[in-house]
Amino acid sequence: MTSTVPVSIARTADGSALQAVLLDMDGTLVDTEGFWWETEVDVFAELGHRLEESWRDIVVGGPMTRSAGFLIEATGADIGVGELSILLNERFEARIADRVPLMPGAEQLLSELARHNVPTALVSASHRRVIDRILGSLGPERFALTVAGDDVPRTKPHPDPYLLAARTLGAHPSRCAVIEDTATGVAAAEAAGCRVVAVPSVGVIPPAPGRTVVGSLEDVDLAFLRSLITPMN
Repeated sequence: MTSTVPVSIARTADGSALQAVLLDMDGTLVDTEGFWWETEVDVFAELGHRLEESWRDIVVGGPMTRSAGFLIEATGADIGVGELSILLNERFEARIADRVPLMPGAEQLLSELARHNVPTALVSASHRRVIDRILGSLGPERFALTVAGDDVPRTKPHPDPYLLAARTLGAHPSRCAVIEDTATGVAAAEAAGCRVVAVPSVGVIPPAPGRTVVGSLEDVDLAFLRSLITPMN
């Protein structure tokens, strides 16, 4: 986990109750969900197994151990979860090379949050080695904190990563806006008590109390995020 010194955050000068913005990475900020699936398909082909397209919705957005465990069980592949996790991470890193494409609207949103000094954290189920590789495309200076899947004992769909991010930034979870693209990530953020903006990348995520669904990050700006948080007396 990397971070700056935690900041004590009060209501901003414009009266906004928003204290921090916490963002998922794969499929939310960077267009990598397809790369992960292609990597999994290729690795299992080498192991002599064919992955079914319907499994994609099951493995996307979850922790590596869960995805690897499911695919091993589904295919009967003769490989352990630990070995497969290492192999998938290595192949994924090779596939993305030095740069990854950003999702539409990601650059504009991150730039706006940085201009207004909004405490921002990257919270991902991907391993630290993958996050550190992708940060070069996102701009590490834009994040006060990054939390990886292997930084916490329990990653998404558990609330632990988002609770850690909020606590480290000195923010209350209910005054944090989370942006996620999968049901797994949404479940983690909602369990932590955060307000959620879902930008579905794979599968359908319906609107729900405390959750707003948009079609793209191009629909999200700072004013929109501030409007989601109810001021507290």
